[in-house]
Amino acid sequence: MDKQELLKKFGKNVKIERIKKDLTQEQLSAILDVNQNYIACIECGRQNMSLGKILELANALNVDIEELLKFKN
Repeated sequence: MDKQELLKKFGKNVKIERIKKDLTQEQLSAILDVNQNYIACIECGRQNMSLGKILELANALNVDIEELLKFKN
């Protein structure tokens, strides 16, 4: 798995969890105090996140961080 594939799989996980929580990108961005475009770029696999931000994201979505970091082939 290369970096681009990893980012895309992570972004897909984020989108799935966001939709499960019935949140829009705008609502999630407000919770995290980031720009909505940042969330869109994460979900599309164009933006990398620090581990600290991933932890904040997991907490905002009320999921274990492991759920966001599961990558099935």
